[in-house]
Amino acid sequence: MTLLDDTGLDTLTRREFDRRPVGLAPATAQPSGLWPRRRWLAVMALLIGWSFWKATAGRGRVVNAGGWTQVDRFASAAIRPELSGDFLKIVAKAAATSAGYALVGTAMAMVIGVVFGVLSSRVWWARDPLDSRGGDHQVRRAHSVIRMIGVVPRGLHEAIWALIFVYVLGRNPLVAVFAIGIPFGAITAKVVAETIDDRSRASVEALRAAGAGRMSAMLYGVAPEVMGDVISYGFYRLECSIRSSVVLGAIGAGGLGFQLSLSFQSLRYREIWTLIYALVVLSAIADWWGASLRRRPTIRRRRVSIVIAAMLTVASVVALRLRPLTLIAPRARRLGADLATKAWPPRLPRGGWSKLFTAALDTLQLSVIAITVAVAVAVPLALLAARPERASTSARLLSLATRMVLLVARAIPPTVWALMILFVIFPGPLPGGLALGCYTAGVIGRMGAEIIENSDRAPNRALRAAGAPTIAAFAYGTVPTVAPRFTSLAMYRWEVAARETVIVGLVGAGGLGRLLAQQSAAFDEAAMLTTVGALVVVSLAIDLLSARLRDALR
Repeated sequence: MTLLDDTGLDTLTRREFDRRPVGLAPATAQPSGLWPRRRWLAVMALLIGWSFWKATAGRGRVVNAGGWTQVDRFASAAIRPELSGDFLKIVAKAAATSAGYALVGTAMAMVIGVVFGVLSSRVWWARDPLDSRGGDHQVRRAHSVIRMIGVVPRGLHEAIWALIFVYVLGRNPLVAVFAIGIPFGAITAKVVAETIDDRSRASVEALRAAGAGRMSAMLYGVAPEVMGDVISYGFYRLECSIRSSVVLGAIGAGGLGFQLSLSFQSLRYREIWTLIYALVVLSAIADWWGASLRRRPTIRRRRVSIVIAAMLTVASVVALRLRPLTLIAPRARRLGADLATKAWPPRLPRGGWSKLFTAALDTLQLSVIAITVAVAVAVPLALLAARPERASTSARLLSLATRMVLLVARAIPPTVWALMILFVIFPGPLPGGLALGCYTAGVIGRMGAEIIENSDRAPNRALRAAGAPTIAAFAYGTVPTVAPRFTSLAMYRWEVAARETVIVGLVGAGGLGRLLAQQSAAFDEAAMLTTVGALVVVSLAIDLLSARLRDALR
């Protein structure tokens, strides 16, 4: 079953983990163009040291000592959430709104993902064995064009899409649906294409050789093999959509995120905890739903899940009063054209290249701090969360409790983490990086636990049978098996963290996101386009660097 990262834009599938080497590759197996592993480790150490140093150097006081009173009040409210009847009605309505956005947005993403995933797969564009006219060059060109179409929507965070659609549609529930559906659809298309290409082409080639068309060959040769993975991934994406709907709510789309913003502005901590608990419950339901399909992927369970999800999606469309034709209404077309006119040509922000470069460096620091904190927290928690074999009741309870901690960590959106951390740390890259780190730790810890559970435990059993202590058996039997996959997961999450810096920046944590928020408030669309371009460039640079690091550290 494929499983992407929950935030939203470029993450790693479990199948990609499984394709990685099981153990550490020998030095002779490394490509000659790569630096030795120790040099890359030195580069990582320098990058981490520079990020933490620059985030604190020259800022005077970093910790706001007076903020601990607010932290204490906030923590104390956790055991006394607001439970008045009137507020619970507000929470229930907001939770239903967020769930509706997530359901409809996920449905849209799955439709986009399946269609473009098939069209961007190599299997779809494979040459017809009965066609003697060639045309390989045209096929490769068409395949490249289709794949390139998904680069931009996949590279922009859903918060940026929300800002675009708010300008065109105003306060419309379609804003959240499109902001979730478009980028998640591009991500899903990449997953579906890779899932299809991972399968053997023998059945497709046999059907094509027998005279079947492309569509028939895909329906009868590929669909039966990949349908289970795609369905399971869709329910996993639903969990990610719930968290994204909260982020979009904070921008003004309504739901739990909007209520959280209102409660934070008035410092009503008891209300905040009630809303957080509602979010945790929604995330837990989605997580349980998807996990049950992955653990017991029976045809009956999949069919029942699809029927229930379809009914809930239709009910959400009705309840939210969605009118898709609003997007092509004369007013929306006029505002869209007006936005394009104002944004083009792009121009530098106030402060010129220096301002843009400084914000880009802050974004890089945010991502490095985030992934460093996340890995440091997630690795030990993943070890505790992994379900042990033939364990005692106390060990299983510890695993369950740790999984709950990880659920809460990833259920609380980065914007909320940032607002909490800003109580005690003055604004800048550091609180933003810590906020993203807390959220990302929940993601890496959950996926890391599954990596451990799905790993080959035979070496560990053999060492324990030979009399090795438990710690030694784990260090020499399990760590070599899971270390490459943890490395891949961490590097891919770094890429995602770079894109997610925009949402903590929107609440004042620094980086290009903060610059984007300032430009949005000033209605400087041309400078916003430049900032978005800079964010894409930073993300691509991190993608390339993380790919080299993955290859070197395998």
